[in-house]
Amino acid sequence: MADNSGQADVLIAGAGPTGLVLALWLTKLGVRVRIIDRVAESGTTSRALAVHARTLEFYQQIGLAQAVVDRGHQVAALNLWVKSARAARVPIGNLGQGLTPFAFPLIFPQDEHERLLIGRLRELGVEVERPVELTAFEDAGGEIRATLSTAGSEVTGTYAYLAGCDGARSKVREVLNTGFPGGTYDHLFYVADVEAAGPPIDGELHVDLDDADFLAVFPLEETGRARLIGSIRDDAAKDHEHLQFDDVRARSMQNLKIEVTRVNWFSTYRVHHRVAQSFRKGRAFLLGDAAHIHSPVGGQGMNTGIGDAVNLAWKLAGSLKETASAALLDSYEPERIAFAQRLVATTDRAFTAVTSPSSWARFVRTKAIPALAPAVFRVPAVRRLAFRTVSQIAVNYRASSLSVGAAGKVHGGDRLPWVRVSMPGVDEFNFAALTSLSWQIHIYGDAAGEIRTLSDRRRIPLHVFAWHPAMKGSGLQRGAVYLVRPDGYVALASPQPGAAALDDYLDQRKIRAIHWIFA
Repeated sequence: MADNSGQADVLIAGAGPTGLVLALWLTKLGVRVRIIDRVAESGTTSRALAVHARTLEFYQQIGLAQAVVDRGHQVAALNLWVKSARAARVPIGNLGQGLTPFAFPLIFPQDEHERLLIGRLRELGVEVERPVELTAFEDAGGEIRATLSTAGSEVTGTYAYLAGCDGARSKVREVLNTGFPGGTYDHLFYVADVEAAGPPIDGELHVDLDDADFLAVFPLEETGRARLIGSIRDDAAKDHEHLQFDDVRARSMQNLKIEVTRVNWFSTYRVHHRVAQSFRKGRAFLLGDAAHIHSPVGGQGMNTGIGDAVNLAWKLAGSLKETASAALLDSYEPERIAFAQRLVATTDRAFTAVTSPSSWARFVRTKAIPALAPAVFRVPAVRRLAFRTVSQIAVNYRASSLSVGAAGKVHGGDRLPWVRVSMPGVDEFNFAALTSLSWQIHIYGDAAGEIRTLSDRRRIPLHVFAWHPAMKGSGLQRGAVYLVRPDGYVALASPQPGAAALDDYLDQRKIRAIHWIFA
């Protein structure tokens, strides 16, 4: 196999959504990447379906969001079934209205998602190399020496960094020898892609809250096609290696009145909950399922891996362009491991509640939730909280070493609020400025002369947006200075209009932002 290491700064092991998004962001930032996968072809089946608002916001920064929305399916409502009857319908189609340009739940299967990402990478001149397996690597201090294998031959090359996006059985994690504590739930689950008819095949999300089992029906874009995800009773699970869809189809037919006419594919799996003890060692990093795996509640897994990729991408780019900026990489693990640990704990509690056989859990599932959900979700505060939590727009890095200050209700480490603006040459919302993938200064109101001078001197883009009262409702403070990271999170929130706090922040972290704009 030819040694292509000299053509790449970052070796990405694993071409699932996490690795592909990392490759896309790095390529957009002008970083040379090499992405490999040990599997000969990209997947044709998948369990991951949900693409959340925060992921779409990241995609909007690289011109990908609209393509995903166009290919996906927006879900208008959640339907809850109990005892073979529809017990409640909860509208969720505009849960995030006013919070994000992507206020809706979106279904876009992972296999189709991957094909789109691969196509975009190809347009940028990057091909996924298959089947190529990472068999060994060592951190030589100033570089990574990695051995790759394909078709019986091996070659060793050097890279500045290694990104382990290689899944739950990660070779990168194995070599780093970091623990992967957690466990496996007792329940066995199945996933099936089917063509069907019946009341739940209506483009909405349906969940059957039975006494002992769980079944969800996810709509897909094509009319009459759906994804079924359900638990398998213990008696049937004993011989799970030989299970077929016919062994579980009775439940969907009886409880939800679904008539399955064709099964495109069927698989069984167990759910794990684990977080690696470390996400980084030297020049090697763990992302996605290689770093954390958890229950599918809320569709968080794939989106969390994509969040890892975006968080790491701009920090790798900065360290490669400015040696002094390499210290920014120290923030990757603390920022992402803290979120992963909270997420695993939260989804664990939710998953236990959904699957617990206790009488109290059954009462909550089959009585309390169907009775209360429609009324509760009519309360604006509840709708906003639910959306912010599930969509990941509430994720923040307030505890990070990169996060400083507070202005209004916005703290350093918060996602920049999405607001309507009016400014020549800028789209109607402030997120249009984030497409530069660069550090930038935002001011909502008037900018002091010294801020403009600093922007010119530091060559950091300055965006000044005319103030209007609705911005206060988003938590922004008039005239405050917000330094925004390339990933759209606020690094510094200074309530004072002067340049002193901004100068100090940039000096202490040795950020020379203009040099990060590669292309």
